[in-house]
Amino acid sequence: MTAADAVPVVFVHGTRFSAGQWSVQLAALADEFPVAAVDLPGHGERADEPWSLSAATDVIAGAVDALGRGPALVVGHSLGGYAALEFARRCPQRLRGLVLAGASASTRGPWAAPYRWVAGLVPRLPADRLARWNDRLLRRLYPPRVVEATIRGGYAFHTLPAAWGEVLGRFDAGAMRHVGAPVLILNGEKDTVFRADERDFARAHPRARVELIPRARHLANFDAPDAFTDAVRRFARELAP
Repeated sequence: MTAADAVPVVFVHGTRFSAGQWSVQLAALADEFPVAAVDLPGHGERADEPWSLSAATDVIAGAVDALGRGPALVVGHSLGGYAALEFARRCPQRLRGLVLAGASASTRGPWAAPYRWVAGLVPRLPADRLARWNDRLLRRLYPPRVVEATIRGGYAFHTLPAAWGEVLGRFDAGAMRHVGAPVLILNGEKDTVFRADERDFARAHPRARVELIPRARHLANFDAPDAFTDAVRRFARELAP
């Protein structure tokens, strides 16, 4: 594969995080692919922007266009995965492939109720206390090279009610009907909640497959950064013309 063949790759972070979530993947893939990571509305450098799925898809589209290499592989984690599904529906001509990481659970049904409660509770807690707790947790679980960029990017607790409020009740395996490009459903083996419906998501798309990262949890790109990166790399190579 030549440099001209390399598919551009855009990474979309999960709940409360920022583009810093993808620092390891960007560094590892940049020598082979044009890569970018976005801050979704209400997160990172866009912390002052109001959240909406529509605005999120515009941000992803802007990143794809900025790379200037045509349709891109979009890699979305958790909240970013559902935003990527919406991007696939609204901007199919800009999508070469889709990686759904920790985002193959239906957000419909009664199981969403606890998440609505959490989304309403979090903004009532002091943001600085939540930030310190997140910093300590990430530093205890992961090496600095994996999480320091995320910690520097800060946390978007204030965006939780709007973001989860729009995503919950909206997505299920039927959303895969709107994806015209190949799909890799990439989940941590131990992410039992957010991979709950992965088989339904895969069956709903003629060019989707499931790949599990052994022993990894919801933050699979933190738990097993090299394995996560390798899975994205292999899939991106498959998409080359």
